[in-house]
Amino acid sequence: MLDMLARGKHRFLSNHSRRTRLRRQRQLQAMPAMPTPYLGLIRSPAKATWHRTWGHQLRVASYNVHRWSGVNGRKLDPDRAGCVIAEFNADVIALQEVLRPFDAEDPLIQLADTLQLHVVFGVTRLHRRGELGNAILSRWPAQSAESLDLSLTRGERRSAIVVHYKEAARTLSIVATHLALVDRTRSRQVRLLLEHPHLQNGPVVLLGDMNAWRPTQATRDFERLLGTHDNQAWPRTFPAAAPLFALDRIYTRGVHLMDLQAHDTPAARKGSDHLPVTARLSWV
Repeated sequence: MLDMLARGKHRFLSNHSRRTRLRRQRQLQAMPAMPTPYLGLIRSPAKATWHRTWGHQLRVASYNVHRWSGVNGRKLDPDRAGCVIAEFNADVIALQEVLRPFDAEDPLIQLADTLQLHVVFGVTRLHRRGELGNAILSRWPAQSAESLDLSLTRGERRSAIVVHYKEAARTLSIVATHLALVDRTRSRQVRLLLEHPHLQNGPVVLLGDMNAWRPTQATRDFERLLGTHDNQAWPRTFPAAAPLFALDRIYTRGVHLMDLQAHDTPAARKGSDHLPVTARLSWV
């Protein structure tokens, strides 16, 4: 899989024809104006795959892909982040700052098809280059999905997506989000998430860029109500080249979180301005 992803600079953006790009442009132009946030994509991989059962443990990851533009944010190059995501070999992956370009091939669909994963994408806002938001990639199809508006100020659009999965008698809710920069706003967003009616029952995993620059009421609320991990400290993930801050986190309720760590590889230090975090989950 890694060899396939590493082959050629234009792997993600050149596999489809110009006709496909033009068709997407026409579809977007024909769409009526929609208030953000909204669910922009729910899709199974193009090639049907056999999906293993959940088993006793699951592997999860969270990654801020920085609009597919690497460390400096200047040039669209989804290959870099795509190679990092392939390294995880995770069952569920939450992505933040995902860009679906207006005038180029869709890196998110290309990535999901290459890794043979199901994808749910929630649009937080319209960026000048495309739709920008959160995504969840998974080995299993979603039973249901919804977009949550966490925008509490005019100047900063924020959202979360919630995807519910079911296998036999087991259920699992995955939440992917990217919280505000301002402490007070972030605390209110945490309360909105923790009080959401669809997150009150059953196991929940919350993943994302929490912008946790320092301990605040928001992080204390998460740790009090969702629990923490078995490590001594949160792994540092930002900036990727020399991590100082533990911005990217995973919280759980109803499942045990183990082996939480930053995915620090040479590719990850170039793929985005954040390092990913990965963990294993076991059923309580």
